[in-house]
Amino acid sequence: MLKSVTESFANIIHGLKVGHLTDRVIQRSKRMILDTLGVGFLGTSTEVFHKVSQYSKIYSSNTSSMVWGQPDFRLPPSYAAFVNGVAIHSMDFDDTWHPATHPSGAVLPALTALLESLPQRAKFSGLDLLLAFNIGIEVQGRLMHFSKEASDIPKRFHPPSVVGTLGSAAAASKLLGLSLTECQEALAIAASFAGAPMANAATQTKPLHIGNAARHGTEAAFLAMLGLQGNKHILDLATGFGAFYTNYSTKVLPSLDSHSWLLDEQDVAFKRFPAHLATHWVAEAAAAVRRHLVLSDGALLPADHIENIVLRVPDVQYVNRPFPDSEHEARHSFQYVACTTLLDGDIAVPSFFKDQVSRPQVTELLRKTKLEHPSDNLPNFNTLYCEVSVTLKNGATFTECCNTFYGHWRNPLNQEDLEKKFRANATKVLPPNKMENLINTVKKLEDLEDCRVLTTLLKGSEETSKTSSM
Repeated sequence: MLKSVTESFANIIHGLKVGHLTDRVIQRSKRMILDTLGVGFLGTSTEVFHKVSQYSKIYSSNTSSMVWGQPDFRLPPSYAAFVNGVAIHSMDFDDTWHPATHPSGAVLPALTALLESLPQRAKFSGLDLLLAFNIGIEVQGRLMHFSKEASDIPKRFHPPSVVGTLGSAAAASKLLGLSLTECQEALAIAASFAGAPMANAATQTKPLHIGNAARHGTEAAFLAMLGLQGNKHILDLATGFGAFYTNYSTKVLPSLDSHSWLLDEQDVAFKRFPAHLATHWVAEAAAAVRRHLVLSDGALLPADHIENIVLRVPDVQYVNRPFPDSEHEARHSFQYVACTTLLDGDIAVPSFFKDQVSRPQVTELLRKTKLEHPSDNLPNFNTLYCEVSVTLKNGATFTECCNTFYGHWRNPLNQEDLEKKFRANATKVLPPNKMENLINTVKKLEDLEDCRVLTTLLKGSEETSKTSSM
């Protein structure tokens, strides 16, 4: 009989085997891995990625790991995890789960860094990777289920910086083969690394939350392996992990024999454009309204015919940005996503470039846009909706509502569209043959005998790396 919640978490980290993985968990997690790799490759083109890369170059060690898509750029394992994690979240394009967090970005960079840095004699299969990855995801989900607050869109701290750090530590502990006691210590150490305020949302600092979760989880596992000790009841205490939540209520996890995966019950959402998840409801509703504004000759009704635009959305203050003046603010703006979709009919990676954000046509529509917060529209990714109403100067009003966007767990991206997204994201980093090999490798990851096949593909090629950096 396990005596504490913390011990029960250590027990699943240490005790779960590949035989515990279900077919659905394997299939869902492979999709998460492919999507995370793609957004990570795309993120290597961002300003924030280049800044943290320059910073991380001051660190060196005899052991090193790759930075994805950068064949000549290697860092100490924890800093490779950091830089790759930042790349993943640099455009807010990574997956989102319920309760609300970005689960994959904190875990996968830690694991790829370890796969390369461990001794050559240590051979890990695709199933080993899938098991460690899913343990990292599972720990995050179980922790969030201890709080009602965690079910809603966050207000105080960014969840990946908290649960992601412990998920990363759990995944790293599994891959490193830590003992049950060492797994407990790793969780305790990771808790002291955790946390980042929501005030840094919509800035270049927000991607660091994911990078730090990957890095600090890796470091927590290494320190536990070296014998560093923490509070073995860290998850049981209101002054431990409970310090992050106002209504923290714990429960000992089931035994290994009766273990079930949260990913089996709850899929993730994949984004079709790089912005806060709540804006995806807005984009679909705005696209539906736009169809009413297209004239018989195919042209869009001029903006000066529009009297006002009303968005009925949940009250999420950090996504309420009436006049964003940077790409990061635009990614966190209900108003910007709605107005851009009304103008262009679609929204994609280039929609957030500075020249697009500052367009006079966008500004004209933003001035006509206001938000309303219906009392039944709660800030919860599982229940929220968006209604867009456009009223013309002639008095006509067009209203459309989105309850579930394409990419949400209730309406998931099909495999063809997921792979299309990956190709679009990776095309500047990987040559076509490596891109297809990587898709096929992830698709059959459970059959992979040696993960060095995967890590070799992640290095990209010198030719594409030089092209993308020009």
